[in-house]
Amino acid sequence: MVDSLTVMTAETSGDTAPPTRTDTLLVTLTGPDRPGVTSQLLATLARAGVEVVDLEQIILRRRLVLGVLVTVPSALDELASRVEQVAAELGMQVELERGTGDNSARPRGRSHVTVIGAPLLATAMAEITALIAGTGANIDRIERMARYPVTAIELHVSGADPDVLRTLLAEASARLGVDLAVQPAGLQRRGRRLIVMDVDSTLVQGEVIEMLARRAGCEDEVREVTEAAMRGELDFAESLHARVERLAGVPESALDEVYDELRLARGARTMVRTLRRLGYRFAIVSGGFSQVTDRLAADLGIDYARANTLEVVDGRLTGRILGEVVDRPGKARALREFARAAGIDVSATIAVGDGANDLDMLAAAGLGIAYNAKPAVREAADTSVNVPYLDTIVYLLGISREEVEAADAADLD
Repeated sequence: MVDSLTVMTAETSGDTAPPTRTDTLLVTLTGPDRPGVTSQLLATLARAGVEVVDLEQIILRRRLVLGVLVTVPSALDELASRVEQVAAELGMQVELERGTGDNSARPRGRSHVTVIGAPLLATAMAEITALIAGTGANIDRIERMARYPVTAIELHVSGADPDVLRTLLAEASARLGVDLAVQPAGLQRRGRRLIVMDVDSTLVQGEVIEMLARRAGCEDEVREVTEAAMRGELDFAESLHARVERLAGVPESALDEVYDELRLARGARTMVRTLRRLGYRFAIVSGGFSQVTDRLAADLGIDYARANTLEVVDGRLTGRILGEVVDRPGKARALREFARAAGIDVSATIAVGDGANDLDMLAAAGLGIAYNAKPAVREAADTSVNVPYLDTIVYLLGISREEVEAADAADLD
């Protein structure tokens, strides 16, 4: 049965639109979802000869909220009676609200705010939405992007400068224990893009140089230097030369052994597979070693790769690097060169990294993502992901887990 049917005139306070705007009627149905609800309501509206101005629906736990904005018919009372009858037949509630205009007049400053939590608590969402409201912005729409292994929610926000919003929410992210990304709305988010990734502790778990150092009997010492370099406490090139010197005499076959031991970050293959379907290009740029990264690129279908090359003489590592070191500035140069080679503007690039030597690359990219990164990197990046699933990056691009799974299932058919 219908619990409420009201015909109201919308409040006009704060409405600066001219009085000549179209007279409209918002019809809202709420109740249990079932096949045919939308078609039955639209068939009823069609008999009244109205025009559809806007339409939106959401489903939560099989409960439907359906809103249809239409032009006001000449026989409003007759339409209200028909809609009430349809709602009664469906066992739903209905409300009619009369006003002027549609949803086209959005405030300037539109953003996509992605919230990722494992778990995502109501207290965090309450504070995030309060912070957004405090800027005077409006949340126009909310969508769930994933429900496992993380919960990802995207908010479509209007009326706030994206840079201001990013700064405000970044301060709350660590305190609330969630990842927050703010991106300006626009066509570029849907366009073909280039993703440039760091390798060690980003695309793969762990550090290749430490795995090699284990075979040289100096893993602990090398790990300490690596961690200091990733925090930005040591010059990367100097620290790399010092660490590589400790590898002198290690058999070249150790590189194959290390490659076989490598474990990709969880979700890495899913991310690459999903985005390649959409025409994305991929590159890896590493302060590690080409003898490993080139094989990794071939395995994953990565388009471009750059890394340091270990010198090998008579089947053993010499403890030296051939050519110029791929350091912090070198990573940023590589990103720009890969973008040119792919015919993609630098503003359409995404960089992902975790260490201080990734900072220039993250700054050069259109979107810099700190992935399980050191504190200084998280603070400098556009956004950060601190859950151990690399494929959460697709949620930042407006792609839901359901879409990913549907595409994978279609490939199996």
